[in-house]
Amino acid sequence: MLDLFTLTSEIQAMEEEVISFRRQVHRMAETGGVEVRTNAFIKEKLTEFGIPYDTMEGTGILGIIDTGKEGPHIGLRADFDALPVPEDACNLKKERVVISDTPDKTCHACGHDAHTAMLLGAAKILSKHKEELEGIIYLSFESGEEIGAGYGPMMKALEQYHVDTFWAIHVLNYIPAGQICVQAGPRMAGGGMIDVTFIGKGGHGSRPDLSANPVFCAANFVTNLATAFVNQIDANETVTLGVTSIQGGEAANIFPDTAKVIGTIRFYSQSEGKKALDLIKKVAEGTASYSKCRAEFGPWMNMVGTPLINDEYYADMIEERLKGIIGEEKVVHAQPWYASESFSRYLQNWPGVMAHLGIKNDESGSGAEHHNSKFDVDESVLSLGVLSTVEYVLGVIENGLKPE
Repeated sequence: MLDLFTLTSEIQAMEEEVISFRRQVHRMAETGGVEVRTNAFIKEKLTEFGIPYDTMEGTGILGIIDTGKEGPHIGLRADFDALPVPEDACNLKKERVVISDTPDKTCHACGHDAHTAMLLGAAKILSKHKEELEGIIYLSFESGEEIGAGYGPMMKALEQYHVDTFWAIHVLNYIPAGQICVQAGPRMAGGGMIDVTFIGKGGHGSRPDLSANPVFCAANFVTNLATAFVNQIDANETVTLGVTSIQGGEAANIFPDTAKVIGTIRFYSQSEGKKALDLIKKVAEGTASYSKCRAEFGPWMNMVGTPLINDEYYADMIEERLKGIIGEEKVVHAQPWYASESFSRYLQNWPGVMAHLGIKNDESGSGAEHHNSKFDVDESVLSLGVLSTVEYVLGVIENGLKPE
């Protein structure tokens, strides 16, 4: 089995290489579904490491390290799409070390470049030492995570294989750099979309009685919804209500035919999330009924996102291993993150863990909110991500799978 001294020595030796991976992916900064250059880069590296891979619909890639021996089948996942967000030349403190090739259009404002770099680093080590390992390791490079386009093809690609457990890392801006959280339980929120269009009757602004004003309807819906949430959502179950836009009309003297309300909800209980979406529809229809309007719902309102819940057995296993290697003070517990993640779908199918790797460093200027033009990654943490990923594989092999 790969020993700790060899592992840490090799990770230290390849630190600059992993940083280079991150910077190359960062420059490409391609959004979901069009990650052509990034896809080619990952394939190039897997080929260089001697790792065969499967392709799928879209731009996702599934690398396979088969040791040829009986053992656990372990999935490791990273996403690699960027965001349609302009990139500031500086982070929170200084000029950033690398910038997107298209800074006016796209950038890696969520850390997927780091995720890809860390998994490539781990893949290189695992492939090099596969004769010392057992089982099969699947390297899931997921495209289009931000738009929900990549996990479906990846799930389909994985159907032909047996998988026992899955691991992933997401960098997190509010945890200090050098710390990592692999805590069991709910770690990221499920999400639901608010997408309601109120259809009324347009007309001249001087005669509201001859029209059915959908703008008033939309405004009343928002206030009614706030009241309904207070009275009907379980106080023991957090469901956030994020109404972000009311759109309707353009002229001061014309009632429009339609008005639209959009936003999101987030939750850690899927049943309460479903209840909240049903409540939103009920309030919308009720408000429309007394406003001489009707409500129509976008297709996303038929879908309830899944909270990301780390498995207790695997979380406790990797937590104890990491404490013994990097010290208890660096393996922390943290507040759950209200963002949503497609990796929750993996954990619905296979028990596993998403680690949250801290990147907050006031000196280097990293720590801006995700999806922000000043978001940046403290590259010193990448080696810890590689170490944690390899240790998860070693831990599952050495400790065994979760008991039935």
